Amino acid sequence: MSTNCLLCGRATLVTLADVRDTRFGIEGRWSIRRCRRCGLEQTDPVPTLDELIDLYERHYNYAGERDTSYTRLRDWFLMSPFYQLMLKLDGDISFHAETGLGRLLDVGCNEGRGLILYARNGFAAEGLELNPAAAAAARERGFVVHEEEIESFEPKSPYDRVVLSNVLEHVLDPRAMLSQVRRILRPGGQVWISLPNNRSWLKRLFGRSWINWHVPFHITHFSQPCLRRLLIETGFVVLSERQATPALWVARSAIAWAFAGKAPGAARGLPRLQRDPLLVGVLMGLARFVLFPALWFGNLFGRGDCLVVKARRR
Repeated sequence: MSTNCLLCGRATLVTLADVRDTRFGIEGRWSIRRCRRCGLEQTDPVPTLDELIDLYERHYNYAGERDTSYTRLRDWFLMSPFYQLMLKLDGDISFHAETGLGRLLDVGCNEGRGLILYARNGFAAEGLELNPAAAAAARERGFVVHEEEIESFEPKSPYDRVVLSNVLEHVLDPRAMLSQVRRILRPGGQVWISLPNNRSWLKRLFGRSWINWHVPFHITHFSQPCLRRLLIETGFVVLSERQATPALWVARSAIAWAFAGKAPGAARGLPRLQRDPLLVGVLMGLARFVLFPALWFGNLFGRGDCLVVKARRR
């Protein structure tokens, strides 16, 4: 595929080579390219749609995992007061603490854990999910879940909120995605977006091991000005912008840095290490309570790990 910018079509140049998958241990090497004009970074080579579908089906999609120690602990934690405390300390990158009324669509809702929290906070929550197993699991929780591409989705009435929590960076055409979101929002409705920040100081610290390269699944890598410009160009008014650095993201970058490629076959063990509750929990504690000043200053000066943006449809 072309190495021109996916947003503006201009030439790009390689800024980082030999990037590997640090979450699932997928074989392969990718590069990161930056647009000379708009500053967007993108993964190279860009997977085709068929390649992405195959990758998600083999590595990413919910496959019905239930009643394991990991899922029990995760579900308990998400519904506990400890999670609410973590949102205050860590930054709410999934909008799980937001309250309000009206119709809300969670794009990429998976098995519906977030829908429970949105509904509990007052919204009439629905999901959009392409994975049949995950959509079925969300419906079992009592939610309406639409199982189709957003391009063909025709809601009976427009939404008041659309959530793109760590979604936009996964799509092949972010401009088209935001245009479709605008189409299904009522006038004045809002899109809530979170995604990794390509100006994060942790990106510089961890280099190729930065967990949010997440090649080949993360296609685009946004800065705050680049995302703001795209929202304006697709018919939105930016209402708020903030940054957060989740302790979980720091922990997973540290695991990738410590273990990926240090020994033959090490990358294949990363999925287990990234889900090890003791290892991840200890590193999260260190990140949150020992590194707190550095993370706070990073967020304050535009170098946090995650961009969190709200925008209103014009």
